[in-house]
Amino acid sequence: MDLNLSDELQAFRQTARDFAHRTIAPLVDEAEAAERTPLELFKAAGAAGFLGIRYPESVGGQGAGVLAETILREEMARVCSGLAAAISVSSHLGTYPIHEFGDDEQQQRYLVPALKGEVVSAFGLTEPGAGSDVRSITTRAVRDGDDWVITGRKTYITNATIADFMIVVAYTDPTAGLDGMAMFVVDLPDSKIEVTRLGKMGHLSSEIGEVAFDGVRVPARACLGGERGAWAKVMKTLGIGRVVVSGGAIGTAQEAIDLAVDYAKERPAFGKPIGTNQGISFPLARAEAHTEAARLAVYKAAWLYDQASEPVKEVSVAKYLAAEAAIGATDVAIRVFGGAGYVRGSKVERLYRDARYFPIVEGTSEIHQRVIASRLGL
Repeated sequence: MDLNLSDELQAFRQTARDFAHRTIAPLVDEAEAAERTPLELFKAAGAAGFLGIRYPESVGGQGAGVLAETILREEMARVCSGLAAAISVSSHLGTYPIHEFGDDEQQQRYLVPALKGEVVSAFGLTEPGAGSDVRSITTRAVRDGDDWVITGRKTYITNATIADFMIVVAYTDPTAGLDGMAMFVVDLPDSKIEVTRLGKMGHLSSEIGEVAFDGVRVPARACLGGERGAWAKVMKTLGIGRVVVSGGAIGTAQEAIDLAVDYAKERPAFGKPIGTNQGISFPLARAEAHTEAARLAVYKAAWLYDQASEPVKEVSVAKYLAAEAAIGATDVAIRVFGGAGYVRGSKVERLYRDARYFPIVEGTSEIHQRVIASRLGL
């Protein structure tokens, strides 16, 4: 299961698993029922060092690498994928650009308290008319003296309703194409920012929203890494994020398989456990095989990042396989449980709904097939 991980990473997995069961598990039922993300979770994760797994000790991190962060997401997702997503967005998407491209002042003001869990972050890229086609975003930032004025709308933003600050991607020069984008750190709340909460099918404990910027004025120092060239910065941010979210997908898949296997061993039908029937055992065997293959791909992509590589194809392979493994495994689990899995309140029912998230976020499965095909020269 641990795929010859180092002793340190195996010990870290156990630490992450213990944290998930001790700290996250007691919050799940209430958070899912209320469709709210408990803010105390960020403080607990920060105190445990889990919000800065990949960042250096100089800013309060652990310096453990992308593979460790992926394993953390995997273990948290086994307990609750929604809460795992909320933590992961604040510890990566909403903070990584500040660490990589921000100056010392920005890091001390935003990154350090975020890694402690004192504040929550969000990342604003997707818009109503621009998802996979990032170049089609319409949010604009116009320079006005010592300030930037931001106007536009972002949607499906995780943590939008609870964030203290948000990374916003906007065009500063639309005539320059992709090179004319910049990233800004925007404080929340703001009287000129309207946040609308959105309901969704799964990940109920992870809050998302639509964020409208109506001439929001931010100081020049809010710009991250220059007023142009953010496209490459966004792609680097998303690349690592895709590996980490894939950890959540394989965690979701594995939890569904393990629950279904236990149920198949215990549930009798026609005088024997249903797991003795090949109609049950073979689909579970296939789901296990697909999940194990996906895990290998995900860990490989994470390891390549830790070797200072830029594994574009490997990231897309990992994300595609992991997302599809989550869909397949949770579908099998629901079928194994039958009516007991279909009723609300069953964990496999929640896993089934949560799994639908993975082929959509951080690049759809179709987009990743397109990336893989392009790397094949097609």
